[in-house]
Amino acid sequence: MAITSVLPGPSATRPAPWRALPVLLTGAFLPVLDAFIVNVALPSIGRDLHAGPAELELTVSGYGVAYACTLVAGGRLGDRFGRRRLFMIGMLAFTLMSTGCGLAPSTAALIGFRVAQGLAAALMFPQVLAAIQANFTGGDRQRALGVFGAVIGAAGAVGQVFGGWLLSADVAGLGWRPLFLVNAPVGIVALLVCRRLVPETRSPAASRVDVWGSFSLAVAIALVLLPVTLGRASGWPLWTWLCLAAAAPVGAGFFVSQSRAERSGGTPLLPPSLLRLPAARRALVSITLFAMCIGGFLFTTAITLQVGHGFTPVEAGLTMAPCTLAFLGVAVFNGRLVARYGIRLLVAGALAFALGLAGYGAVVALSPQVTVLGAALPLAVAGLGWAALLVPLIGLVLASLPADRAGLAGGVLSTAMQIGLALGASALGSVLFAIVGEAGDSGQWRVATLTGVAVECGLALVVAAVVGRLRAE
Repeated sequence: MAITSVLPGPSATRPAPWRALPVLLTGAFLPVLDAFIVNVALPSIGRDLHAGPAELELTVSGYGVAYACTLVAGGRLGDRFGRRRLFMIGMLAFTLMSTGCGLAPSTAALIGFRVAQGLAAALMFPQVLAAIQANFTGGDRQRALGVFGAVIGAAGAVGQVFGGWLLSADVAGLGWRPLFLVNAPVGIVALLVCRRLVPETRSPAASRVDVWGSFSLAVAIALVLLPVTLGRASGWPLWTWLCLAAAAPVGAGFFVSQSRAERSGGTPLLPPSLLRLPAARRALVSITLFAMCIGGFLFTTAITLQVGHGFTPVEAGLTMAPCTLAFLGVAVFNGRLVARYGIRLLVAGALAFALGLAGYGAVVALSPQVTVLGAALPLAVAGLGWAALLVPLIGLVLASLPADRAGLAGGVLSTAMQIGLALGASALGSVLFAIVGEAGDSGQWRVATLTGVAVECGLALVVAAVVGRLRAE
């Protein structure tokens, strides 16, 4: 299936793809930033809105669940109705919902706006990858995808540092609210320049969106993530176990319906033939597991540093600064490193991430008090590994999926990442709060930190084994 551009005028007036790229990347940066920046503000939100652990987890996971459940459908809508159109609709909705989050008067309102913000992000984010694949070719496409990978990785890395700085600045006495309100001016500027710089593209033979497939996929994801998020705080009532038990048959039913639709010549939401490609399957498993590491690590670290070790928001952000700087330093040279070392770079990245986390765990275990300087070296090693794995892995996933189905490729990639981020934050957050209880002492916080680090190291080692299998693909 060919991808063609539908332009408002002669081809000579088409904007240069590289001029449009910064606008598009804004639509990739903001959703990822908002998945992470809120972590550092969780203690402040809890105090201001009187939110308990379950509400704090939902503030993070509600966004991720809504985002993950609708990303594939968002990509398909862009293929059918135009990627620039869906990008602008998503950006407008994201800007409005971010403003709603910043003005939320209660925990319930904040969670509701976060869910709506996730839905808006799901309309916007897949269009970025789709537009890159539609407007760039050859080496330019690979370079643009490399920049895309670096940008979304950087968004996650800088979220904690930027969030800590913005929170400590206490702009206009608003506390945590500017972390969401800052999206408004950025979104408005992006909307103003988007129509002039970004060409409209769509798949000329795009079929109707698989509504039933979209619904059943969303239900299957929600049946796992919601009980994992809410189960511990509510005492694991019967409904949580029923949801988890129902997830398997609902998921199986989804794949059966998708297989049937593909065999009959239809256009399923997620063609099973994609998952039968070994390289694509292993890369998607890797990115999901590694996203679980990142989501769990950033969520639990923000909580433990501020609540368990008494850090201020800016101190918590500064603690993550070495990780961020190391990430950015490696990301700049990732193209050259991938060309030289190939899959070995991904394996080394996963191992370095595990090593950095283990070093951080050693600091927590052996030091009477965690300090910014004491955590700097191990977190810098973790940042090196994060960049060495995530940025090239994104390109590997995209290379494993059909380039002529750009919206689908973007949706599948983003869904895998968001499921991992949300599941990691929910699962490890539940473990953390289960260990520390209502008012944990320093020893309980230390045990909780080490438990989370051990789980994250184990996941990173599994990722190293899986990406190592990609050598033969």
